Amino acid sequence: MSEDIGAFRRRARAWLNANVPVEPAPLDGAEGRTFALAWQKRQAEGGWAGIAWPREVGGGGLSVLEQIVWYEEYARADAPSSLNPTFVGLNHAGPTLIACGAADQKAFHLPRILAGQSIWCQGFSEPGAGSDLAAIRTRGRIEGDDLVIDGHKIWSSFADVADWQELLVRTEREARAAQALTWVICPMDLPGIIVRPIKTMAGPYKFCEVFYDAVRIPLSNIVGGLNNGWATAMSTLAFERGTASLGLLISLTLRIDAMLSDCPRSRSSMLSRLAHLNAEGAAILAMAYRVALEAERSVPDASASLVRLAFAEFGKKVQAAAIDLYGVQSRRTLGAHGLGYDYLDAFSETIAGGAAEIQRNIIGERVLGLPKGPR
Repeated sequence: MSEDIGAFRRRARAWLNANVPVEPAPLDGAEGRTFALAWQKRQAEGGWAGIAWPREVGGGGLSVLEQIVWYEEYARADAPSSLNPTFVGLNHAGPTLIACGAADQKAFHLPRILAGQSIWCQGFSEPGAGSDLAAIRTRGRIEGDDLVIDGHKIWSSFADVADWQELLVRTEREARAAQALTWVICPMDLPGIIVRPIKTMAGPYKFCEVFYDAVRIPLSNIVGGLNNGWATAMSTLAFERGTASLGLLISLTLRIDAMLSDCPRSRSSMLSRLAHLNAEGAAILAMAYRVALEAERSVPDASASLVRLAFAEFGKKVQAAAIDLYGVQSRRTLGAHGLGYDYLDAFSETIAGGAAEIQRNIIGERVLGLPKGPR
């Protein structure tokens, strides 16, 4: 470890106290992109970008424990939500490139992700496949030195403001998924790409549909090898399901602390509910820390689904409790940045990164060793 963990915490806290933006982050569009990139650039200039990424790719080369401390102080400082347009690059694409990318891919993309110079989105889910990646139909056929892409993706967060997309396509029509898919870096400004933003029930245009009509992507953009996209995608999803939600989880536990302080002693049933949530949050956080620390020297495994499922279900309960505590019409609840927005947005977490039902299947089959159910 490069320095005493207490000294590291104090240094992180001091920097955050001096640098966290006062203004709230825009919720979508070009303004949201500009804000997110500027905040990422400020972190990079302060030496706080990619804390646990290897030094050879531009990261801090520090431990996962120090990354956890940063997440804790970040949440305590009420810094901008990490669930912004830089999220996919920092938590999906970047770690996947570190684990599976070619040297030139790492050299080009990773510094730009850390420095706040590029935005990524994800192109996995499809209207007819959802969380079932084995059923995707977006096709990639080889023509010369290119993959030619035709198809349709959905739920691609921030695709309307993204520079690049981690795109999963079917490159073998009849083979099993493990030998049929390819993970490819897709520039979002290519001819033949159409992006249509989708308004969520929380209000902003955060999700998107993406259409591909004879889109030509160089074969050199393939990550992890042709027809090996299933394995590469599992690396991506393991990162998303594991450490990606850690900062958000810490923020939820801090919200419960604040709610316990605000709750009148006369509301005994609400106090009991919050106490149970407090204990549940502590247990989930301990599990998340364990999974993160155990995965420090390798790609996270299926146990990351335990964290993802617990976090998503827990978030919905915390946001619902907040509405019940403060009231539907309270000043805390109303508005674009109010608790009402957080409550509605929380429902997306049981879909993102693989639906809750998919996570339960993974936990049953790969963590507990249970037999697969009938199809």
